[in-house]
Amino acid sequence: MHQAGASALAQLLRYDPPDADSRSIPCPCGHAAHYKELRSRNVLTVLGPVPLSRPYYVCADCSKGQYPADTALGVAGLESSPGVRRMEAVVGSEMPFAPGCEPMKLLAGLDVTAKAIERTAEVIGTQIAQRDEQEIGRAKQLVLPVVSKQNIPKMYVLMDGVHVPVVAAETEGRTGKIEGQRARTRECKIGCVFTQTTLDPEGRPIRDPGSAVWIWNLADQHVPGAIQIVDLYHARQHL
Repeated sequence: MHQAGASALAQLLRYDPPDADSRSIPCPCGHAAHYKELRSRNVLTVLGPVPLSRPYYVCADCSKGQYPADTALGVAGLESSPGVRRMEAVVGSEMPFAPGCEPMKLLAGLDVTAKAIERTAEVIGTQIAQRDEQEIGRAKQLVLPVVSKQNIPKMYVLMDGVHVPVVAAETEGRTGKIEGQRARTRECKIGCVFTQTTLDPEGRPIRDPGSAVWIWNLADQHVPGAIQIVDLYHARQHL
């Protein structure tokens, strides 16, 4: 099935020479780039390696060449398609890069290197961080409503820990969860402070912190006397 799909995709990615009206395109230098020839290269897609044959344009003034088809397909200067890069980013966010090659091969039939997964995960991670910064910047510019000076009767702190995959240098000397194996993750503490409007009949919030011992200890240390409530999901783990 993969081979049949790859063959069909290869037919779609075999561009014809441009017609007379499309033999010149704008060049970033301000002049025009003219069609020169069809050029081919391989692109790694979710169906496997596929040849891409597309028009090549070059500017006589600045000598800069360009492939409009590469830009349209999202593969300009890249070896893999957007679909493959998304897969690499997901794998790279879930496990160390080197072991990530195995599920790419097993589940998608793709041979990728650990370095490729690392590069893609870092690029997409940077893009996500930049979008988050932009959203934060826009949020700071919002005209927020006037906050009432009424006292908030209760404030809630939600906290938990999550294990984040890291490179081997970050876990050197640490014991893993499986006996005899090195640690592959580091724990990251996350949390937020909020008010709660949805309460149960006893006036307690519907969703609250987990039941890990370290959470109780932190609450006792920094907020003595606070009411600590286990959410239903974590409570069931002890039944």
